[in-house]
Amino acid sequence: MAAAAAVPVPEGPLVVGVDSSTQSTKALVVDAATGQVVARGQAPHTVGGGAGGDGKESDPEQWWRALAEALGQCGAHARQAAAISVGGQQHGLVTLDAAGRPVRPALLWNDVRSAPQRDRLVEELGGPKVWAERIGSVPAPAFTVTKWAWLKETEPEAARATAAVRLPHDYLTERLTGQGTTDRGDASGTGWWASATESYDGEILERVGLSPELLPRVLRHGEAAGTVRHLPGLPLPAGALVATGTGDNMAAALGLGLRPGQPVLSLGTSGTVYAVSGRRPTDPTGVVAGFADARDAWLPLACTLNCTLAVDRIAALLGRDREAVEQGGSAVLLPFLDGERTPDLPLASGLLYGLRHDTTPGQVLQAAYDGAVFALLTALDEVLDADAAPDAPLLLIGGGAKGAAWRETVRRLSGRPVQVPRAEELVALGAAAQAAGLLLGEDPAAVARRWKTADGPSWEAVERDEAALEHLGGVLSDADALLRRATP
Repeated sequence: MAAAAAVPVPEGPLVVGVDSSTQSTKALVVDAATGQVVARGQAPHTVGGGAGGDGKESDPEQWWRALAEALGQCGAHARQAAAISVGGQQHGLVTLDAAGRPVRPALLWNDVRSAPQRDRLVEELGGPKVWAERIGSVPAPAFTVTKWAWLKETEPEAARATAAVRLPHDYLTERLTGQGTTDRGDASGTGWWASATESYDGEILERVGLSPELLPRVLRHGEAAGTVRHLPGLPLPAGALVATGTGDNMAAALGLGLRPGQPVLSLGTSGTVYAVSGRRPTDPTGVVAGFADARDAWLPLACTLNCTLAVDRIAALLGRDREAVEQGGSAVLLPFLDGERTPDLPLASGLLYGLRHDTTPGQVLQAAYDGAVFALLTALDEVLDADAAPDAPLLLIGGGAKGAAWRETVRRLSGRPVQVPRAEELVALGAAAQAAGLLLGEDPAAVARRWKTADGPSWEAVERDEAALEHLGGVLSDADALLRRATP
């Protein structure tokens, strides 16, 4: 009988990093000294449509159950952890009653029913430029402030029953510690935290009828949220340190150990382009969200709602494997299946243009990739500081980074070299780095760099496909009125 493989003995204390995303909760137990993942677990979430089926909602209680299940899969290692941090999906509106129970399912980031409330709020405060200068971002319907305004108008009884408002990562952190806290990174995506003052904006809160007493305390970089309470059934040691946690994009930036000017393209359920910056972003066009990062800098970011799931849906409709693309043809496909955030077209649906008799299914599928990547790359120059190197490699992360079709589309349309980090589950790794930084008294980004999380294969730049970019841009511009119209 062959001998069982030896399990490496951790060199340092163990920490837990959590990624609570739209679809699941993942937990990694990581050696704080080396970054080695010694155990992992994952449990799924369900997403409902809300009343009428046109929303995106989840019960926060299932996130907690999924966390316990994911930690349970980590076995004894989780019970030895000295610190934990939670990275969570941004923007979600979690409403709790006086007993800490959810009043209703959480409104998720990709629930865009609050588009009318967003339009009104932007106008009432003085327009996009005022929002950008004050909040750092022009709010999209994804932002929490628009969701609260929607709830107040459409479900006033639920709003009146709300005794606490949290973001998804706040909710899980509070379940661990018993304390209502958040961090500047995740708070910067609410629309009621002002980047200009790094505090809650009283006028905006008053305008949407939300008392600041219902909001969590914003912790600074390096502060602890508390310690793990004695929670029967949760496989974590009572007394373990709990870091501030943060939003998923901020956690992924930590997980890569990003330095200023390094561009990241994340290909997941949503697509994002971001980079760490020392300058506070204030984009009045609304293309770039002026988020704070999880430390003391900024994370200008552009996000699309339609990325890998949308392209996979097109592949399924065509009966093609997701990698079965073909070059050529004149088809343009804008895969805005869930409405879109970048460009700002919340009512849009998918648009296919330019079909000919000789158009092949593979060309249509390639057009879907082109449309998804084009929407992200149009924002890249706005995300990067003017002094960022124009030939800096794009770090390609997320589920799509594993696909050759995604990678080659990014190379062709960006004209930049591409690097794909070997490290996976970067949100959970970033949360683990934050927990390790708190435990060891180190900068969490430096911890991640010591773990070499960004190392991976790279591909040289190819000549940018200017003709395709011009064709895509022309169709998007010409179809603007149609894309702003709600689908019957």
